Amino acid sequence: MTINSYIFEYLDENDFRKKERSVRKYNMLAYKKLTFHYYPELRKGNFLGEEVAKDEKKHTVSYELKLPTDEMFTKVHGEIRLHYTVYLDKKVILLTNITPEGILNEGHRAELSTYKGVMVSKTNPEKDMFKINLLNMLDK
Repeated sequence: MTINSYIFEYLDENDFRKKERSVRKYNMLAYKKLTFHYYPELRKGNFLGEEVAKDEKKHTVSYELKLPTDEMFTKVHGEIRLHYTVYLDKKVILLTNITPEGILNEGHRAELSTYKGVMVSKTNPEKDMFKINLLNMLDK
Protein backbone atom coordinates (compact mmCIF):
# COMPACT_ATOMS: atom_id res chain seq x y z
CA MET A 1 0.00 0.00 0.00
CA THR A 2 1.44 3.36 -0.95
CA ILE A 3 1.42 6.48 1.16
CA ASN A 4 -0.97 8.25 -1.20
CA SER A 5 -3.62 5.53 -1.11
CA TYR A 6 -7.02 5.99 0.47
CA ILE A 7 -8.31 3.75 3.25
CA PHE A 8 -11.82 2.36 3.59
CA GLU A 9 -14.01 2.96 6.60
CA TYR A 10 -17.67 2.06 7.06
CA LEU A 11 -20.74 3.91 8.22
CA ASP A 12 -22.06 0.57 9.55
CA GLU A 13 -19.65 -2.24 8.69
CA ASN A 14 -21.96 -5.12 9.69
CA ASP A 15 -24.83 -3.82 7.58
CA PHE A 16 -22.53 -3.03 4.64
CA ARG A 17 -20.87 -6.48 4.73
CA LYS A 18 -24.29 -8.20 4.79
CA LYS A 19 -25.29 -6.38 1.61
CA GLU A 20 -21.91 -7.07 0.05
CA ARG A 21 -22.31 -10.82 0.75
CA SER A 22 -25.79 -10.69 -0.74
CA VAL A 23 -24.36 -9.13 -3.92
CA ARG A 24 -21.70 -11.88 -3.98
CA LYS A 25 -24.33 -14.59 -3.62
CA TYR A 26 -26.88 -13.30 -6.13
CA ASN A 27 -24.81 -11.26 -8.61
CA MET A 28 -21.27 -12.58 -8.94
CA LEU A 29 -20.41 -10.26 -11.86
CA ALA A 30 -21.18 -7.15 -9.79
CA TYR A 31 -19.25 -8.56 -6.83
CA LYS A 32 -16.15 -9.42 -8.89
CA LYS A 33 -16.16 -6.00 -10.56
CA LEU A 34 -16.55 -4.31 -7.17
CA THR A 35 -13.83 -6.33 -5.44
CA PHE A 36 -11.21 -6.64 -8.17
CA HIS A 37 -11.68 -3.44 -10.17
CA TYR A 38 -13.64 -0.73 -8.35
CA TYR A 39 -12.15 -1.07 -4.83
CA PRO A 40 -8.51 -0.94 -6.06
CA GLU A 41 -9.32 2.08 -8.26
CA LEU A 42 -10.98 3.89 -5.35
CA ARG A 43 -7.96 3.19 -3.12
CA LYS A 44 -5.74 4.80 -5.77
CA GLY A 45 -7.88 7.94 -5.68
CA ASN A 46 -9.76 7.30 -8.93
CA PHE A 47 -13.28 8.08 -7.76
CA LEU A 48 -15.78 6.26 -9.94
CA GLY A 49 -19.48 6.86 -10.46
CA GLU A 50 -21.41 10.06 -10.42
CA GLU A 51 -20.87 12.85 -7.92
CA VAL A 52 -24.08 13.39 -5.96
CA ALA A 53 -23.02 15.85 -3.24
CA LYS A 54 -20.13 18.08 -2.27
CA ASP A 55 -19.43 19.76 1.08
CA GLU A 56 -16.77 22.45 0.81
CA LYS A 57 -16.57 23.00 4.59
CA LYS A 58 -15.98 19.32 5.43
CA HIS A 59 -13.93 18.70 2.24
CA THR A 60 -16.12 15.74 1.28
CA VAL A 61 -17.54 14.49 -1.98
CA SER A 62 -20.28 11.82 -2.16
CA TYR A 63 -20.61 9.41 -5.07
CA GLU A 64 -22.93 6.71 -6.38
CA LEU A 65 -21.37 3.96 -8.47
CA LYS A 66 -23.62 1.76 -10.59
CA LEU A 67 -22.55 -1.89 -10.52
CA PRO A 68 -23.07 -4.19 -13.53
CA THR A 69 -26.44 -5.89 -13.16
CA ASP A 70 -28.73 -8.07 -15.21
CA GLU A 71 -31.24 -5.90 -17.09
CA MET A 72 -34.24 -7.84 -15.76
CA PHE A 73 -33.02 -7.49 -12.15
CA THR A 74 -32.67 -3.73 -12.70
CA LYS A 75 -36.23 -3.46 -14.05
CA VAL A 76 -37.69 -5.45 -11.14
CA HIS A 77 -35.62 -4.27 -8.15
CA GLY A 78 -33.57 -1.30 -9.38
CA GLU A 79 -29.89 -0.78 -10.08
CA ILE A 80 -27.26 -2.06 -7.68
CA ARG A 81 -25.33 1.00 -6.53
CA LEU A 82 -22.39 1.54 -4.20
CA HIS A 83 -22.73 4.74 -2.17
CA TYR A 84 -19.58 6.27 -0.71
CA THR A 85 -18.19 9.55 0.60
CA VAL A 86 -14.60 10.69 0.13
CA TYR A 87 -12.90 12.74 2.86
CA LEU A 88 -10.28 14.44 0.70
CA ASP A 89 -8.12 15.90 3.48
CA LYS A 90 -8.09 12.67 5.55
CA LYS A 91 -7.56 10.26 2.60
CA VAL A 92 -10.56 8.24 3.78
CA ILE A 93 -13.35 6.66 1.75
CA LEU A 94 -16.46 6.06 3.85
CA LEU A 95 -18.44 3.17 2.33
CA THR A 96 -21.99 4.07 3.31
CA ASN A 97 -24.41 1.75 1.52
CA ILE A 98 -25.24 -0.66 -1.28
CA THR A 99 -28.73 -0.35 -2.75
CA PRO A 100 -31.44 -1.60 -3.39
CA GLU A 101 -31.48 -2.24 0.34
CA GLY A 102 -34.71 -4.22 0.59
CA ILE A 103 -33.83 -7.15 -1.65
CA LEU A 104 -30.15 -7.22 -0.54
CA ASN A 105 -31.07 -7.32 3.16
CA GLU A 106 -33.69 -9.97 2.48
CA GLY A 107 -31.18 -11.98 0.44
CA HIS A 108 -28.83 -11.97 3.41
CA ARG A 109 -31.47 -13.08 5.94
CA ALA A 110 -32.98 -15.93 3.93
CA GLU A 111 -32.38 -17.98 0.81
CA LEU A 112 -34.28 -16.25 -1.98
CA SER A 113 -35.87 -18.13 -4.80
CA THR A 114 -35.67 -17.07 -8.42
CA TYR A 115 -38.32 -16.86 -11.08
CA LYS A 116 -37.19 -16.86 -14.72
CA GLY A 117 -33.66 -16.06 -13.54
CA VAL A 118 -34.53 -13.08 -11.30
CA MET A 119 -34.45 -12.99 -7.50
CA VAL A 120 -37.90 -12.90 -5.93
CA SER A 121 -38.47 -11.39 -2.49
CA LYS A 122 -40.18 -13.47 0.16
CA THR A 123 -42.18 -10.49 1.43
CA ASN A 124 -43.82 -9.75 -1.91
CA PRO A 125 -43.27 -12.63 -4.36
CA GLU A 126 -46.50 -12.11 -6.31
CA LYS A 127 -45.59 -8.50 -7.08
CA ASP A 128 -42.09 -9.46 -8.26
CA MET A 129 -43.37 -12.35 -10.41
CA PHE A 130 -46.04 -10.09 -11.90
CA LYS A 131 -43.36 -7.53 -12.84
CA ILE A 132 -41.18 -10.25 -14.39
CA ASN A 133 -44.09 -11.67 -16.42
CA LEU A 134 -45.16 -8.21 -17.54
CA LEU A 135 -41.63 -7.29 -18.63
CA ASN A 136 -41.29 -10.59 -20.50
CA MET A 137 -44.59 -9.94 -22.30
CA LEU A 138 -43.48 -6.42 -23.24
CA ASP A 139 -40.20 -7.78 -24.66
CA LYS A 140 -42.07 -10.08 -27.09
